[in-house]
Order: sequence, then C-alpha cells, then structure tokens
Amino acid sequence: MRIGFIGFGEAGRAYCDSLAVTDASLAFAAFDRLLPGEGADGPCRAALRERGVAEAGRETGMPDAGWIVSAVTADQSLEAALDACRWLRPGQVFLDINSVSPDRKRQTAARVSATGATYVDMAVMAPVHPKGHRTPVLLAGPCDAALIDRLSSLGFAFEVVGPEPGAATAIKMVRSLFVKGLEAITVEALLAAEASGCRDYIMESLSGSYPGLGWPAFAQYEFERTMKHGARRAAEMRESAETLTALGLHGALAHAIADVQDKMGALAAPPPDFADGTPDLSALARLRRT
Repeated sequence: MRIGFIGFGEAGRAYCDSLAVTDASLAFAAFDRLLPGEGADGPCRAALRERGVAEAGRETGMPDAGWIVSAVTADQSLEAALDACRWLRPGQVFLDINSVSPDRKRQTAARVSATGATYVDMAVMAPVHPKGHRTPVLLAGPCDAALIDRLSSLGFAFEVVGPEPGAATAIKMVRSLFVKGLEAITVEALLAAEASGCRDYIMESLSGSYPGLGWPAFAQYEFERTMKHGARRAAEMRESAETLTALGLHGALAHAIADVQDKMGALAAPPPDFADGTPDLSALARLRRT
C-alpha cells in the first residue's frame, strides 16, 4: 500500500515516520508546494530523501496511492484538493486533516467525491508529536468497513462522529476556539503584566486561582506553542471565525485570537524560560509594543 501526502510539513512528516515504524511494507510519496522553488538540498526535499519518500509532481500527482493525506496550511486546503482532483480516481481515499471550517470541508468533499475518490473529514485533536498517526482523530464521511479495519490495523486512534463531512471539523473548530484562546489570553495577560510592572503579583494570583493548570509550567507551554506555531494557529483561528460566523455567533472573537497568535509567531526571540520562576518577559513585551 502506498500513502501519499499533499503537504510534507510537521504533520505529514510525523504521520509518515510513525506509519513507517508501524508497517514496514508501506510505501510513501509526497508533494509540497515548497518543492518547486527548492534546490536539490532544500529542507523539504531533504526530508523526503531522508525518509525514502518518493517526490510527486503537482501535475502528475499520486494516482497509485491508496490513501491521500492532505496536510497543508488552512488557507491552501481547497486549492490543494482542486489540484488533486486532476488525478484522483475511484478507489482512492482522500483524508483531509486540515484545520478548516465545516463549510470548507463540505466544499472540498463535493469536488473530491466528483472524481470517484472517497472523501473523509479527519480532525486531528491533539499535537501530532510524539504519537504521529496515533494522535486522536475524529472522522466524518463515508467510512466503510474496509477503511475502518485498515485504520484500526495501523493503530489510528479514531472515532467516527457522523456520516457527513464537516461534522468532525466542527468539533475541532469549536474546541480550538477555547484551546487557542486560552493560549492567547495567557500570553497577552502576562505580557501586559510585565509591561505594567505587576508580573509577580499576577503570576501569584493566577497560580492561586487556577492551581490545576500547573503554573509556571503552564505559562511556559503557552508561550512556546504560540511562538512556535503562531502562524499556523492564526490560520486555524480564522477558520474557527468562519465557523462561528456561519452559526450566527461572534466570529470576531476568533479573529482577535488569530491576531495574537500571528503576533506571537512573528517574534524573532526564544520563548521565555519559566524554569526558575523569574522569566524575562521584558524583551518580548518590548517586541510586541514595536
């Protein structure tokens, strides 16, 4: 069985690595939009070479792959699927793991299904490291017994939540509003505390009010996640905003979270070290004010 990846960034590589360990008989191919602009030693091409993954072309695609895993940035999910529709065929399974709105997944499903391929809405519900493809996921769409059996045999941790695409990602988008929002409000509050000279008081107060979060390790984790993955999280939050707006709710909240995630991801500085209880947030606070 060959598994193809559209997009070979963090998620694609994590899935590839864990699947290769699980079943040595699997073969892999991938296309990433960064590849055409890279030289022979570019980082994405090097990642393919290190793993023995065949490089696919944007036009030729991966018609011999049984499964296609779409793992691109949120803003590219539909475009990537439209490219794939030129070579997708009946019998292939298109696993869309992108963090996008239910409407986007329904639009994508309609285009993919028209080729005869099977479209599955797969929502990844936790960071892909360290578990790779064993990270918990939700599935929605036409998941027949053969697909369920194969996912189970490979060790996927999944739950089928509905027969129609969009049902899985709806859960992801609503949950992400809380998770990414908590990250944003944590870093914003602590940077504001640093800038106003009351960091120690705020940290002590939050630790007392919410001891179950595990301060100060919790604060360090929130800074690390936003600074390392802020750009990707911002794109996801804009999809969450689309989800909330479509429901007649307050999509502007998710847009505000996206702005904070974007700003944190753009900081050219290492995350603060909370290990000794006295993190240096002053540099980050200055950068955020510039």
